[in-house]
Amino acid sequence: MTRILLALLMTIASAGAALAQRPAYPVTRKVEHVDQYPGGATVDDPYHWLEDDTASAVKSWVEAQNKVTFAHLEAIPFRMALKQRLTALLDYPRVGLPVRRGKWLFFAKNTGLQNQSVWYVQEGPTGTPATYLDPNVLSPDGTTRVSEPIINRDATLAAHTVSQAGSDWQEIQVRQLPAGTLLPDRIRWVKVSGVAWWKDGFFYSRYPTPADTTKALSSKNEDHRVYYHRLGTPQDADRLVFADAAHPQRFHMVGTTHDERYALLTVSDRGQGKDGNALYVRDLGRGDTGWTPIVTRFEHRFSVVDNDGATLIVATNRGAANERLVRIDPAQPDEAHWVTIVKERPEAIAFANAVGGHLFVGYLKDAATHVEQVTLLGTPVRTVRLPGIGTAGGFAGERGDADTYFSFSSFTAPPTSYRLDVATGKARVFVDTKLPFDQTRFETQQVFFTSKDGTRVPMFIVAKKGMKRDGRNPTLMYGYGGFNIALTPTFSATRMAWLEQGGVYVQVTLRGGSEYGDRWHEAGMKEKKQNVFDDFIAAAEWLVANKVTSSDRLAMQGGSNGGLLVGAVMTQRPDLFEVAIPEVGVMDMLRFHKFTIGWNWIADYGSSDDPAGYQYLKAYSPLHNLKPGTNYPATLVTTADHDDRVVPAHSFKFAAALQAAQAGTRPTLIRIETRSGHGASSVSKQIEEAADVYAFTMQHLRMKPEFPATPKAM
Repeated sequence: MTRILLALLMTIASAGAALAQRPAYPVTRKVEHVDQYPGGATVDDPYHWLEDDTASAVKSWVEAQNKVTFAHLEAIPFRMALKQRLTALLDYPRVGLPVRRGKWLFFAKNTGLQNQSVWYVQEGPTGTPATYLDPNVLSPDGTTRVSEPIINRDATLAAHTVSQAGSDWQEIQVRQLPAGTLLPDRIRWVKVSGVAWWKDGFFYSRYPTPADTTKALSSKNEDHRVYYHRLGTPQDADRLVFADAAHPQRFHMVGTTHDERYALLTVSDRGQGKDGNALYVRDLGRGDTGWTPIVTRFEHRFSVVDNDGATLIVATNRGAANERLVRIDPAQPDEAHWVTIVKERPEAIAFANAVGGHLFVGYLKDAATHVEQVTLLGTPVRTVRLPGIGTAGGFAGERGDADTYFSFSSFTAPPTSYRLDVATGKARVFVDTKLPFDQTRFETQQVFFTSKDGTRVPMFIVAKKGMKRDGRNPTLMYGYGGFNIALTPTFSATRMAWLEQGGVYVQVTLRGGSEYGDRWHEAGMKEKKQNVFDDFIAAAEWLVANKVTSSDRLAMQGGSNGGLLVGAVMTQRPDLFEVAIPEVGVMDMLRFHKFTIGWNWIADYGSSDDPAGYQYLKAYSPLHNLKPGTNYPATLVTTADHDDRVVPAHSFKFAAALQAAQAGTRPTLIRIETRSGHGASSVSKQIEEAADVYAFTMQHLRMKPEFPATPKAM
């Protein structure tokens, strides 16, 4: 026994010594490549060759980087125990928000560790569930994802979008109800699209087939078109409904109202930096073939909730920074004829849905959801009672439905679906969730701090009850701050592995999101993007000053636009954080619009093709602000080979430049997932990535985790 213990201690010591050394990074060659920008500015791009995702040299570089990264991760002595704990934490039944059409009720359920949730169907809220569609049998590795069913009016057919290995490219498939029999219809090269049923087919949006399909994951997407597909016919027979070759970087999407009287064409021009949308209507009930313009400019947002007879109920920020609901008559679309039915409030509208002859309007108050029920004329009915302070969504259905379903979650409450009686407002749990751990041991606090320019900003702090403010708590900060997206309280079973070990989780409500309406969003976009980074830095400084943690016990994490956040903050304040986890981040702010639908982000970021845009983008672009000889935090960059939203080249180039710039011994590694995209493509990959991210963070914050046996379901 003594020899075994001695051998174990020697192994741990050896692993610790290896982790403390600077990794031997692969040599990343540099090339002579210079880009020209407005005003004659030139920028060297020595890692430009890493943009070619299909090149053999890039594939070899990926293999070499992963070899170094996984050698480091495998040397962390508690990594496998952590993975086992994460697996146990996630192993509980989860039921998603039900979808109803006619007498059929559909819901997705995961027994715990299934790679994809299985879709079930039952007759009414108390019927017996039967398996409708199991995505797990569609691919050997469980990385084929299937969307919720989009059901036709008479509830005989359902369309699904299907994606492979995490890609944003989708294929539309159709199944008969309720058996789920797959029909031969196949619609390919679909991206940024809905499925809008009408008569014996549906409207959808797609791009032309790529000229070189081997480059489909990185080449620019242009010429978005709308088609109508009639069931039983091949895709090449689909009728073109709308196209605009003169504006190839616009999105065009068609929806239909619940009664299928109106087709609604929404057009956005984000590639030109415009954050609003145009809106056109076609009265299908009268047999119209043209499009009636409701709004033709791109200055504001317009989203049709539903129609009430001949009029449309529309949510808009026109004349209301926090949004309002208006009635618009397509026969008299001028703004002078609009009728406001729900006025703007101090709280921003997060969603509005029509069901059962009522409207359910969700508001955000300090990043938490509040829901009001009103009539179709805007008369208040009641405030919907929610289980607590958190995030709610759903409230969809048909005009004749007597009830509707909504979901609720918080940092310590898992997503749970409720059935709400529209007439009485009473709600009951649809399916209760039994967790394999005790979430009541943790608590959430919301605090407010002052940012650099004097703005009052909130953040949530989640920790074990009774947390001591002694400056020694390992703390993981998370943020997003962009694209008018609200970062609200959400539940994560895997996050419990962090909280169990005494870790503190902090979620910052950064400017750039929608938590406080348009003004909050606009204060964190384009030339004001630095405010987002200043907010995050001020939050970190508050945590240190108030002895929640210290800089040597502080980590930060963010994905996509949040990956940009982490990249920018670590280049501006490398002294403030011990660990950085930039996930699938936008790191090259001068070239982001050159790939897939990256041009869509110009509305939020601006463009380097504009002289002013070039100046402020280059000032914070993570790739262009790394400084050789700097002691950067221990960094684990993450990306995936099928990420065709934020292409891996962003992370590749940033990681290469970071490794060259790092002066200290702290590791700067990149983890490149395979057969995954802009987020884990399966539960098994979710567990593997979470294990590596938390293990890396715990190791380099010098934590000594002890993983308890998983208790039985509470």
